[in-house]
Amino acid sequence: MNFTTKIPISNSNNPIDYNSKIVSLGSCFAENIGEKFDYFKFQNTTNPFGIIFNPVSLEKLIFRIIHQHYFTEKDVFYHNVCWHSFEVHSDLSHKNKDIFIENLNQIIKSTNQQINESKHIIITLGTSWVYRNIETNQIVANCHKVPQKNFTKELLSVETIQKSIENTIRLIHSINKEVKFIFTVSPVRHIKDGFVENNVSKSHLLSAIFATINLQPSTINYFPSYEILLDELRDYRFYAPDMLHPNQTAIDYIWERFSLTQVSDKVFSIMEEVDSIQKALLHRPFNPNSESHQQFLIKIQDKITKLVAEYPFVKF
Repeated sequence: MNFTTKIPISNSNNPIDYNSKIVSLGSCFAENIGEKFDYFKFQNTTNPFGIIFNPVSLEKLIFRIIHQHYFTEKDVFYHNVCWHSFEVHSDLSHKNKDIFIENLNQIIKSTNQQINESKHIIITLGTSWVYRNIETNQIVANCHKVPQKNFTKELLSVETIQKSIENTIRLIHSINKEVKFIFTVSPVRHIKDGFVENNVSKSHLLSAIFATINLQPSTINYFPSYEILLDELRDYRFYAPDMLHPNQTAIDYIWERFSLTQVSDKVFSIMEEVDSIQKALLHRPFNPNSESHQQFLIKIQDKITKLVAEYPFVKF
């Protein structure tokens, strides 16, 4: 007897391995997948400018990165004892304006190089709802708790999202023609927008991605993280206490399905070895000075040494 509807997912024609350099961008679910890549010691960079929920703001940042269009004083503002930019997440905000701008521009330089060298770009889109700054008429990535009266709220059309996705792909391909894209829609529900409004928002993202894939099927792969949580799992026991975000069980399950279809099966044994080292490093001994524990540490170090000899970028 089957108690779930299994979503069929095709294996990637360009699977990720330990030689792949990966850049993960987008909503908070990109962070969940990025943490898994980090745990298994892949060459991954996640959201260098922080969480970005909407496709237009992501495109704007990609334009900056690709063209190395650096931030200046006109791109930042002071609010609530910190300097912010409407283009990046508040995690990057700083009390010192010069340090803030310098940090942002350093991220542009490093991310340009990472995109240039990457083999896979994973983009997770979160919402079609955006806030537009009334003063500048620009869509913002983050409102930074600036009063609501300074913004208008609007829903991006499917056509606008599709054009933004295509521009993002074109920009990245201008410096890296070989990179492959994996798009996904965040399963996190944005209920503050409203239940119906959230569904409309997700449907616009899905329609735009679907239309883009039809135009560039060899470049883009779609991974159904949104569909896995809402259809295959379909139970509140897979949600965090807020009943909006996937809990750790759901994240682990989605990662399992992702790795089985998007990661090369040739590296599964390496992932298992990394996992065993990670778990061993978390071990808390009853007696740290005992001979058995010292032997245990030597065995772990031997495993790490062998792994690093083959993959020098791995660090524990």
